[in-house]
Amino acid sequence: MSKTHYKRLMNPDYIGAYSLNEGEDLTVVIAHVAREVITGTGGKKEECTVAHLKNQKPMILNSTNQKSIAKLYGPYIEDWAGKPITLFASTTKLAGDTVECLRIRPTVAKRTLPKITDERLKAAVDKIKAGEYTAEKVRGNFTLTQEQDEWLTQELQVAAAGLPEDAPA
Repeated sequence: MSKTHYKRLMNPDYIGAYSLNEGEDLTVVIAHVAREVITGTGGKKEECTVAHLKNQKPMILNSTNQKSIAKLYGPYIEDWAGKPITLFASTTKLAGDTVECLRIRPTVAKRTLPKITDERLKAAVDKIKAGEYTAEKVRGNFTLTQEQDEWLTQELQVAAAGLPEDAPA
């Protein structure tokens, strides 16, 4: 069971280490990066580099994280748009205290495809037979077990041959 970090309830304007589930990484895509004036705690205004992320809150980029992105994609922020980065929670020293922070992995995690249930696979096969979907999309969007893949192949061969579904293949 995942727990809720108290900072998530404050609904800050920016993503932070508290935004990640414990022990989990988060791969996001950078929409664009810009210098912006942000308002910190206590109303203090400061100019910062901000990465706007697709489907996530923006991330304030400190020097360490800017260097990490530059190692992945080069030094020009315009080249970072549309690129994925993998975030993880870490700690750093700040004014003598150890505090949580977001860091960027030196490589981008490969997206793991979700498993598909037998019921959903059967529904997908029905859509494939109706011409609304393709086997390539199923295999590209889901991880199939060997048995599911064999069943999918067999179902499509039966459909292509025009045999009744209960006929032996």
